[in-house]
Amino acid sequence: MPKYKVCELDQLSAETMQRIEVQDTPLLLTRKGDAVYAIAAHCTHLGAPLDQGVLSGDRVVCPWHNACFKATTGEYLEPPALDDLPCFETSIEAGMVWVDLPESVAQQQTPAMAAYKPEADQRVFVILGAGAAGNIAAETLRQEGFKGRVVLITAEAKLPYDRTTLSKKYLQSDSSSAPPPLRTEAFYKQHNIELWSDRSVTQVDAQAKTLTFSDGQSLSYDALLVATGGKARKLNLPGAELKNVFTLHQAGEASALLAAAQQAQTAVVLGSSFIGMEVAASLTQQGLKVTVVSRSETPFEAVLGKPVGQLFQHVHAEKGVTFKLGHKIERIEGDRAVEAVILDNGERLSADLVIIGVGIELATDMLTGVDLHQSDRSVPVDAHLQATDGLYAAGDIARFPSSNTGQLTRIEHWRLAQQQGRIAAKNMLGKQVPFASVPFFWTGQFDLKLRYVGHAEGWNEVLYHGDLEKPEFLAFYVEDEKVRAVAGINRDREIAAISELMRLQKMPSVETLRQGEYDWVGQFSP
Repeated sequence: MPKYKVCELDQLSAETMQRIEVQDTPLLLTRKGDAVYAIAAHCTHLGAPLDQGVLSGDRVVCPWHNACFKATTGEYLEPPALDDLPCFETSIEAGMVWVDLPESVAQQQTPAMAAYKPEADQRVFVILGAGAAGNIAAETLRQEGFKGRVVLITAEAKLPYDRTTLSKKYLQSDSSSAPPPLRTEAFYKQHNIELWSDRSVTQVDAQAKTLTFSDGQSLSYDALLVATGGKARKLNLPGAELKNVFTLHQAGEASALLAAAQQAQTAVVLGSSFIGMEVAASLTQQGLKVTVVSRSETPFEAVLGKPVGQLFQHVHAEKGVTFKLGHKIERIEGDRAVEAVILDNGERLSADLVIIGVGIELATDMLTGVDLHQSDRSVPVDAHLQATDGLYAAGDIARFPSSNTGQLTRIEHWRLAQQQGRIAAKNMLGKQVPFASVPFFWTGQFDLKLRYVGHAEGWNEVLYHGDLEKPEFLAFYVEDEKVRAVAGINRDREIAAISELMRLQKMPSVETLRQGEYDWVGQFSP
């Protein structure tokens, strides 16, 4: 294997990372004492430059979506990445750093996985739901050495895919084909993960440990992860059955909406949630005239506060989006297809499309032998994501004890579902790992890309560092003198640092933050 001189050892500071190009291959170097480690330099999720993130001990935190990798081996530690970074052998000779590089350098590699050996392990582990939590759980079982049978069940007739792209990049594209899958069909076959697509489960009997399908067949399990998520909530409105009334939660819905949008000129979006606002931005970029109707007076006010919500509203308005806030739709009119919506004040809005974006209904009705939460029929779980003997829950349906507050919490975030899927898989194997991951989500609307770390269901105070008008800022959501969550725009590296400080429980005091800007990245510099 060819060997290349990289740099002088003294050029690398201890406990820091540095990007270096070798033979047109970007490498990320870290130094621990007199040892130097080299891994690929771009995140295996969406290719972010990792040198713009944070090095926290042996963890490299991606600046875009907070995937984490082990600096010394390239192993991925936290989603949304699914693959490891290639790692390259280094040596020190006469004060110079050398690296061994193959002629062809891959940018990512599949983690090592156990082979299926039923003679060694006859257990059947079933995962119901192939979204963010389910897909990563199936992979984690194999990565953690499980040699028994893995069955991954989905009601959709598609390979598992990234749902976060549906309202953003996918809806802005020109093709209404299926979104790119997370893994190929060959991947599941290679690692003996049985992918049962287009299969509807009508009952899960937690006492008997069996699943019953719509065709009457049944399947027994030794351990089950329920990760069924939900389906888009529909409204009982006059005219809701007309053609070109859409919800957006699954790939099929997105494909139908995109196809219709390419033949439309006007759209009304009901709801100013993240899904609604992302759809509004995407359809506007497709050339449609979009109106957002919402009972809220300001988008995202309950999650991000009024100033940040007004920022998003202003940017949307500048791009041509019209808002009818503080209102609701009374009925939808049209002859077979949508022609207009009528608001509660009598106003008539012409529309070729109507998109309902008012949340989801949890898919837990098939569960028996499990006590569901009265408020929303979510699944209460313990710190190990276990609901009852042999049954675990993850993702949107799981109501779990927050490691931050101790209160039972339910969070609808793609990355959090992945984090829970990994932990649940480990606990299905008896490893007893408590779920203590820090929540993180992102949204992209026009040129605004917001990152949000932590979780705040309420707050007493919001502190701002930076400039909301630029916009380039951090917003701190404070409850009882503790920072519960932080949102940021154009402060990606600081958000990566904050997520690590939250994980390490080393956040500065609120009083310190009241004094002004804080050197977040500097907390990880030697």
